[in-house]
Amino acid sequence: MSQTVTARLTRPLVPVGNLFAFALEVFRAMFTRPFQWRELSDQAWFVTRVSLLPAMAITIPFGAVLSLQIGSLFNQLGARSFTGAAAVTGIVQQAAPVATVVIVAGAAGTAVAADLGSRKIREELDALQVLGISPIQRLVVPRVLAMAGVAVLLNAVATAVGTAGAYSFNVLVQGGSPGAYVSAFTALAQLPDLWVGELKAFVFGLIAGIVAAYQGVNAKGGPRGVGDGVNQSVVVSFVLLFIANTIITAVYFQIVPPKGL
Repeated sequence: MSQTVTARLTRPLVPVGNLFAFALEVFRAMFTRPFQWRELSDQAWFVTRVSLLPAMAITIPFGAVLSLQIGSLFNQLGARSFTGAAAVTGIVQQAAPVATVVIVAGAAGTAVAADLGSRKIREELDALQVLGISPIQRLVVPRVLAMAGVAVLLNAVATAVGTAGAYSFNVLVQGGSPGAYVSAFTALAQLPDLWVGELKAFVFGLIAGIVAAYQGVNAKGGPRGVGDGVNQSVVVSFVLLFIANTIITAVYFQIVPPKGL
């Protein structure tokens, strides 16, 4: 009886352990030769192609909403000149990395899960193993690294676009001063904010890539199983992304104290 209860209690932890073991296997395969450079370049171009425009498009509203909310609040506090400082800090640290990797996980991640899942149900992955080729090294590692690397590059683009969007919204819609907005950039923002944003994008990209690949490699039940794996990859990725964002932000503020006015 006790074993049955223990099995029921630990059953939800089995997928977590399997995902963790899969991630360790992926990290180990990253340092195994030969490395699939051609596959990496193809996947990086694919991720860029499906994620660049949506990431830019979603970051502009993020910047506008931040500028609107912060501008209204600071106007009530009589500190309207610091709108630019707060908006840029929010975009660089939070909005740009999260918006970028949400798009990467939603667009590229689903494609990776569907592709690997289709290969799984057609037994292509099993055929590779029979030939002595590791599917993890051959197919998964290039896709995971492509999503992580492209996420870093897209985060830089999204940061610039979001900052420009917040500036335009504050100046053109809210009637703010362009000079005060630009001069306030360095009031709260600092260089480590940019580095932590890039670090977040890289970690988020790794997480999204590993989750998508895990769901694809473990797809079961034919085409319906592939569809279920794609849906689960999106949900699990988003949950892990926000957990990782909370942890990284908390650690960052302990290491780099916020800059005072």
